[in-house]
Amino acid sequence: MLTVIGLLSTTFGVSVASALLPLISIELFAIGLVLKGPDIPWWLLAVVIATGQIGGKLLHYYAARGVIRLPRMLRRKSEGKGRWRAWLEKFRENCHRRPVWTGAVLLISALASLPPFAAVAVIAGWAKVPVTTFLITGFVGRFIRFGALAIAPGVVIGWL
Repeated sequence: MLTVIGLLSTTFGVSVASALLPLISIELFAIGLVLKGPDIPWWLLAVVIATGQIGGKLLHYYAARGVIRLPRMLRRKSEGKGRWRAWLEKFRENCHRRPVWTGAVLLISALASLPPFAAVAVIAGWAKVPVTTFLITGFVGRFIRFGALAIAPGVVIGWL
């Protein structure tokens, strides 16, 4: 039987892996842990998952910013000109002109995953959103998301 520290370490690892690989669902893992695992405070579970998620998404952010050099097969060959490129340029300008709007988009994405937070992390890195803005809004949104997920089974069981 795993100890609480072992379970939290495993949870952290799964949350980092799920931030990097979308096929891994930290949501399902967290629900299973809450239903079958030992009694871990909801806020501690939310902190561990949010920290792992932001750690993983930070790699996407820095790769898009050009700080982390990707292997050749993952790099773009040309910048290109097109509708998508024009939209990204406009988004970058909006991020710099409207920092409150930028924070709101990051927070909503981290909380609701709409638009998907993985994509927003990449775009935020490309748009050179300040790392502190990315970290704070991303962590707060992820903490609220996974805190709500951690208390949901108890609320449903108490309600029934």
